[in-house]
Amino acid sequence: MSEPKNLVYQRIGAASGIVSPIVAFVCILTAIATYPTFSWTNNALSDLGVVSGITASLFNFGLLASGILAFNFAIFGLFTYFGKSWTGKIGSIIFAAATIALIAISVFNENFSPTHYIVSVAFFTFAPIALFILTFGFWLNHQRGIAAFTVAVGVGAALPWILLFTFNYVPNVAIPEFLSALAVSVWAMFLGKKMLSPKF
Repeated sequence: MSEPKNLVYQRIGAASGIVSPIVAFVCILTAIATYPTFSWTNNALSDLGVVSGITASLFNFGLLASGILAFNFAIFGLFTYFGKSWTGKIGSIIFAAATIALIAISVFNENFSPTHYIVSVAFFTFAPIALFILTFGFWLNHQRGIAAFTVAVGVGAALPWILLFTFNYVPNVAIPEFLSALAVSVWAMFLGKKMLSPKF
C-alpha cells in the first residue's frame, strides 16, 4: 500500500531540511578557501558573493541551492506536518519567507544596494522569529522536548546579533552571520531527521 501523499511531501521536505545546510556550508567554506584574504573579523560573508571567479560562483550557488531546499523543507515538511495547527502553519510560512530572503541574497549580491542589505536583514530576522512561533506550534502539539530545543535555537540564532549591537564585539558581520546561520542549520537538520522517523 502506498504512503499518503501528505506523508510523501513531508518526507521530501524533511530530506531537503537535512541536505540544505550541507550544501550551504560546503559552498561557503569552499568559497572562503578560494579567497585567502577573507577575514572573519573584517568581512561579511556576502563579500564572497562579489569576488570575481570561482569564489562568487561557489558562494552564490550555495545560497541559491540551499535556499530552494530550505523552502521545500518549510512548505513540504513543516507546513504539511502541522496540518490544521495555525500556529505551526504561520511559523512555517515565516520560515519560508526567510528561505526566500536567502535565495534573494544570492540573486541580489552586494552590487545591488540597498536590496542586498534589505534581504540579508530579512533572512536573519525572519529565521529566529519563525523558530519562536514554531516553538508554540510544537508545544501545542505536545512535543515539549522539540519545543524546548526550538526556542533554544531561536535564542542561539538571535544572540550573536544582540551581542553585536550591544557590545560591537567584531568590526564586521561574518562571525554573527555564520553563528546565526549555523544555529538554524543544526535545527533544520535535527528536525529533518526527526520528521523522517515514523515516531515523530
